[in-house]
Amino acid sequence: MSAPPVRTLADLDGDVLAHCAGYLGARDVASLAMACRPLRAAAYCDAVWYRLFRLFPLIDTPLFRSDTQKNEKALVTSSTDRTIRLCWKGYSRCYKGHSAPVTALADRLLMDGESKLLASGGEDCTIRLWSMSTRAKNHPLIATFHGHEKALSFLSVAWHKSSLLVSCSKDSKVKVWDTVSPSSGSSSCVGSAHLNSNGPPIAMKCHESLCYIAAGAEVTAIDLRTMKKASVLALQNHRILSCEMMPSEWLICTGTKDRALLWDIRKAQELPNTVAEMQSSGPVTLLHLDQYKVVTGVPSDGQVHVWETRTGHSLNTLGCGEPSRLGVRSRVSAMAVDGCRIAMAGSSPEGCMLHYRDFATASAPVVSLPGKEKEVSRFWRPQEFDDSEEEEY
Repeated sequence: MSAPPVRTLADLDGDVLAHCAGYLGARDVASLAMACRPLRAAAYCDAVWYRLFRLFPLIDTPLFRSDTQKNEKALVTSSTDRTIRLCWKGYSRCYKGHSAPVTALADRLLMDGESKLLASGGEDCTIRLWSMSTRAKNHPLIATFHGHEKALSFLSVAWHKSSLLVSCSKDSKVKVWDTVSPSSGSSSCVGSAHLNSNGPPIAMKCHESLCYIAAGAEVTAIDLRTMKKASVLALQNHRILSCEMMPSEWLICTGTKDRALLWDIRKAQELPNTVAEMQSSGPVTLLHLDQYKVVTGVPSDGQVHVWETRTGHSLNTLGCGEPSRLGVRSRVSAMAVDGCRIAMAGSSPEGCMLHYRDFATASAPVVSLPGKEKEVSRFWRPQEFDDSEEEEY
């Protein structure tokens, strides 16, 4: 009598796999998703996804910033599996239509009458508009825009006219699309420009009628009404590795191979317009900017540094987790900052980690300026690791 055939996880029914995934955490499910296609399909099914990933307040989600939507909740993610997932108003949806990995999502929602539209771009060089209305559940794809020759890097909604969508591809070509009564193809393109940069775009942000794009060693402002260059901020021989923009405060921060530079974009190019210069032990690839602080990070450093925005004075240094038992410093691979909260993802010989701190209720301020002990900062105190049991703030 022959032995029964050997069954593997991939042979199980999708419903069975989804039920089994109920006993696993997000990390285990993510590991299963990378094993093979059947397990990935089970890991990404709505039942598993909705259980593991909660909704975030819309005001805290970088993708959406509209004041009329503060009381709503939404989370949108894109993936190399060519899908876009939306969690909104208590339900989840999966948009499929791109023929290659999705590489860009618009920073705000577009409006189409009473309904809202989500814009996405991918390696298939197309831009797609999706309806978020439940009435368009069976046919959510509204339009597909063609015209780019390289993969999409960034999508941003214009401030001066919310029906305009600005796109930037990896070859630094910028296009503006009219999304009112959109038609698939290239006829909806109402403007285009090309940046003569020596590198791919690093960041893009719209403010009023201008669009700021960092690429190569320059930050270029394009007037969306004329598609002409309004200004160019050149860093000479410093290639931009990271960039954060706050046009409402006339500030732009760029990360380079050995420092972070804070610029006042109101000043002419020929004038000294550097507000602050923050030295670094390596390439600044992680960067955050707000009106109070600049946070810089070097992956190999295992730390992030906090600086005062207006002066560039060093305020603090935060480590990504405890030092390993082998004495090897952790690496920082990503960080996110929101007010007094900071999250850092890193790795060490002992494994990967996600480090989260909330300093909203911290009671131990740090000295803000050297030599001015009476002036204290609202920002974060360094964390020390020793054998004592001192309370952390």
